[in-house]
Amino acid sequence: MLGIGAAAFLFIRRAGETLTAPPPGIARLAPVAASGGTPNILLHLLLALAAVIISGHLLGRLLKAIGQPPVIGEILAGIMLGPSILGRFAPAIAQQVLPAAVAPSLGILAQIGVILYMFLVGLELNGDLLRGRAHVTVLTSHSSIVTPFVLGSMLALALYPRLSTSDVSFTTFALFMGVAMSVTAFPVLARILTDRRMSTTELGVVALTCAAVDDVTAWCLLAAVVGIAQARSSDALQVVVLAAAFVTAMFVVVRPLVGKLVSRSGDREPTRDAVVLACVGALLSALITEGIGIHAVFGAFLFGAIIPHDSKVAVGLRDRLQDLVTIFLLPAFFAFTGMRTQIGLLSRPSDWIICGVIIVVATSGKFGGTLFASRVAGMSWGRSAALGILMNTRGLMELIVLNAGLDLGVISPKLFTMMVLMAIVTTVMTTPVLHLLRSSPPLVPVGQRNGERLHTRASR
Repeated sequence: MLGIGAAAFLFIRRAGETLTAPPPGIARLAPVAASGGTPNILLHLLLALAAVIISGHLLGRLLKAIGQPPVIGEILAGIMLGPSILGRFAPAIAQQVLPAAVAPSLGILAQIGVILYMFLVGLELNGDLLRGRAHVTVLTSHSSIVTPFVLGSMLALALYPRLSTSDVSFTTFALFMGVAMSVTAFPVLARILTDRRMSTTELGVVALTCAAVDDVTAWCLLAAVVGIAQARSSDALQVVVLAAAFVTAMFVVVRPLVGKLVSRSGDREPTRDAVVLACVGALLSALITEGIGIHAVFGAFLFGAIIPHDSKVAVGLRDRLQDLVTIFLLPAFFAFTGMRTQIGLLSRPSDWIICGVIIVVATSGKFGGTLFASRVAGMSWGRSAALGILMNTRGLMELIVLNAGLDLGVISPKLFTMMVLMAIVTTVMTTPVLHLLRSSPPLVPVGQRNGERLHTRASR
């Protein structure tokens, strides 16, 4: 499967290298400049945070009441306060809440929030889920990545001449589109399964396992794309070698040391020194990956992943950091994303048609790849369809990838807006479509059948 996917991408790349894109404009992202002098940055930053926290909390509660994950409300809150809605219908208020001059400070705060959030995602990654279920998850997880990756690369053939610029190579553009189509939001998926009491069912465990594999693979792919996009051709090999050396050192050297420190703590709650060491380790890991030429979030995620997820240290870190990151720091990321999402750029019917095509390709790639592979692995059609719907959840993870692409200049603001809408639609559709599929036979909690294989039950 991997060989076929690689061959397909090379074929697409060969065709895409003959395409030409329009020259780059004066600025890729040009928010409206604030008028009336230089604003008080701290005042507006505090006001923006308060506004997005309150609106996100209210929208999150509203959406939770109708069965949607609260993170959708938080994402929508950032878009509402940006130029798409508030900036269009109440520009004077928008200049007070989110003036253009506050974007650099908000962006730094957003990056810190995302780095710590990815550290928490790594802490929650259960490596045990990757063992013992290879007969279903290996094929399914790879198919749910390879299929949308190839389809996203094929879509790049049509989008590159229209939505990219000549200073971005087709290879980089196609790689990024493939990665963006392949993402599954592991934390949002876990929240959906918990809310629907499916996290301990066979389907829930398979979905979480596949999503965990997808997350790790997607971040590795993103690291490769960032390295290719940032490095000159002479430096590309150096970036790849340094990245591989860093990952090897993390698992071969750092992980055993962290394991010894964690085992010494036993069942005690993590001390203040342990929290300091963990946070410093995450920041240093993020610093190294940023210095290598891959995104800082990859280093933070990897450092979190090497800490045993069920240890007292990991549990204590999650308890202490979860609310700070998700309630206070992540809203800065949502506000920053909202400032960059300009729905007004989709001014022509053809723009909305392209946006619809992106949603269809993203959905069909994830759903189709997962459905086919899980069915081949022995699951029933109903379970395979439900798993495909679950794997189509993108949410916050997609926004992190998209912001990285916009920062690198790989995608334009218009394509960024289209992809943000795709992330929202594919996440919103998960719960209602899954509800329609719940008419299949009852799900059985893991362990109830005393080690019976997943595919045996599914085949019957």
